[in-house]
Amino acid sequence: MELLRIRLEKLLKEAVKTIKPDFEDWNRLVLQPATDEKFGDYQTNFAMTASKIFRQPPKMIAESVISAIPANDILEKAEVAGPGFINFFMKNSFVAETVRKTFTEKWDFSHINTDGTVVIDYSSPNIAKPMHVGHLRTTIIGDSIKRIMNFIGYNVVADNHLGDWGTQFGKLIVAYNRWLDKENFEKDPIAELERLYIKFGDEAGKDTDLDELARTELKKVQDGDEKNMALWKKFVEITLAECKKIYDYLGVNFDTYYGESFYHPLMPKVINELVEKGLAVESEGALVVFFDEKENLHPCIVRKKDGAFLYATSDLATIKYKYENYKMNKALYVTDDRQAVHFKQIFNIAERAGWKMEFVHIPFGVLSFNGEILKTRAGNTIKLADLFKEAESKGLSVVEEKNPELPEDEKKKIAKAVGIGALKYSDLSQNRTSNIDFSWEKALSFDGNTAPYLQYSYARVQSIKRKAAEKGVTIDFNSEIRIESGIERSIAASIAKFPECVEKAAELYKPNFIADHIFDLVQKFGTFYNSTPILKAEPEKMQSRLLLAEAVARTIKTGLDLLGIEAPEKM
Repeated sequence: MELLRIRLEKLLKEAVKTIKPDFEDWNRLVLQPATDEKFGDYQTNFAMTASKIFRQPPKMIAESVISAIPANDILEKAEVAGPGFINFFMKNSFVAETVRKTFTEKWDFSHINTDGTVVIDYSSPNIAKPMHVGHLRTTIIGDSIKRIMNFIGYNVVADNHLGDWGTQFGKLIVAYNRWLDKENFEKDPIAELERLYIKFGDEAGKDTDLDELARTELKKVQDGDEKNMALWKKFVEITLAECKKIYDYLGVNFDTYYGESFYHPLMPKVINELVEKGLAVESEGALVVFFDEKENLHPCIVRKKDGAFLYATSDLATIKYKYENYKMNKALYVTDDRQAVHFKQIFNIAERAGWKMEFVHIPFGVLSFNGEILKTRAGNTIKLADLFKEAESKGLSVVEEKNPELPEDEKKKIAKAVGIGALKYSDLSQNRTSNIDFSWEKALSFDGNTAPYLQYSYARVQSIKRKAAEKGVTIDFNSEIRIESGIERSIAASIAKFPECVEKAAELYKPNFIADHIFDLVQKFGTFYNSTPILKAEPEKMQSRLLLAEAVARTIKTGLDLLGIEAPEKM
C-alpha cells in the first residue's frame, strides 16, 4: 500500500504537468505533514519555490495547481493559504479505508532506493571484560536502527566489530599463567578474567619487566603459537558466550561477529594499497595519512614505527572488506560522539582510496544515572547483567501494583518486558545526540512519555477485546471504519501516517521520531477511550470503534517492536 504522501504527490505531479507540461524540477515539490490539523493533513510551499520557473505570482500558481488536480477519491479539498502555501485535506472515507487496509496490506516503500546491502556496526565490546552500561546505548540504538531499516525494506547486515585483538591479550596471558584462581574461573570466568587484567595493571606498576613479558606473549599469539592461540581462543569463546546471553536478554541479534582478529590478516594488504596510491607516507618511522588543510583533520597514523597496526588500520580493513564482499548501499557506524573525528578521517581515506560507498557515523551522547556519569576507570560503572536484575525487580513492583492477582510466572514475564522496556525507551525516546540522565522513577512512570504508559495502552485494547469476546463479540475485519468525531479522525490520520514517521526515522537514524509518534497516538486514544463508548455502542458503531482500537494497538505494537520493546497483553 502506497504511503499517503506518495499518492498525493502523484496527483500533484499530474496537476503540474497539466499546467506546465515541460516541468521536471520535482525536487521543488515537497509535501510536509501539516503543522496543525486545522491546516489539513499536508502542506506544500511548491508555488513559492517554483514561482520563477512559472513566472507567475505564487498564489496564482497555487490556484492553478488546485484547479488542475484530477478527480480522485483522496482529497476532500485543497486551499491556498498565506503567500502561496497549499493545504490539503484528505477525505475521511479515504483515511478510514487506509487504516482498514493496514490489517491486510504491507506499506510500500519502493520509492526509496533499498538496492544493495546496509551494513550496520554497533555494540563492539572488548574480549575478556563483562558488558557494562557503556555498551548500552550503542547496542539498543543500533538494534533499533537495524529494525527500522528492515521495516523499510533494506537488506541489513548487523555486524559486531569485537575488540578481540591487541595488547590486552599479552597482559591477560601473563596474568592467567601467574595468578589464575581456578575455582573462581569455573564459577564466573568473565569476572576472573577481569580480575586478572586488573591484577596485571597493579603488578606492572611495581614490576616494569611485566610489560615486556606481555609483549613477548602477544607476539606468540600473532605468530600462531599453539599454546597462546589456544588461550586466546578460550578467552574469545568465553566472552562471546557471555555477551550473547546479554544480547538474547535484550532481544538483539547480529548477523556477523567480525572482530579485529578477522581483519588482522587483511591489514598488510590495506597498508600496501595506501602506500601504492600515495596516501600513506613515512613520517618519523611510522606510516601516516595526511589531509588537506581545508579538512581540518590531524594526520592519521595507520602503522606505528614498530610495525603495529591501530584502530584506524582495522577500520580501513573493514571498509575494504565490505567494498569487496558486499554490494553496498550504506555503511553505518553507531558509536559515541567522541569518535566523530576518527570516522571523518577513516571515511576520507576510504573515499580517496576508491572504496566508495555511503558512509554514515551515527553518534550518540553520554548516559548518566541520576546525574552521575559512570566510568570504568572511576570504578563506578554498572554491569549490564546487574542492571537487568534491577530492571526486572523494578518492573515486578509495577506489575504487583497494577495487577497483583496475576500468576507468578506471568508477573515475571511482564516484569521483564516492563523493566527492560523502560530502560530502552528512556534512551530511544530522546534525540540520540543528547546526553541522557536515567532514573527509574522517570522511566517507570505511567504519567508522560514512557514505555509503561505505551505498554499499558496496548494492554488496555487487549482487555477491551477480551471483554468483547466475553459478550460474544469478535472483530469483523471486513466491516467499515466510520469516522464520526474529530478525535476518531485524528487517530485514523495518525495511524495512516505512521509509515512516513518510520521513513523519517530511517532517513535521519533517529528512533525517537517513532517514539514521539506513538506517544502522540496513545494520548489521542486515551481521549477517545475516555469520551467514547466502545462495547456499549450499537453493533455497527461497536465494530467500527473496535477496528479503530485494534489499529491503534497494532500500531503501538509495531512502533514498540521497532524500538526493540515488548508489548505485553496484560499489565
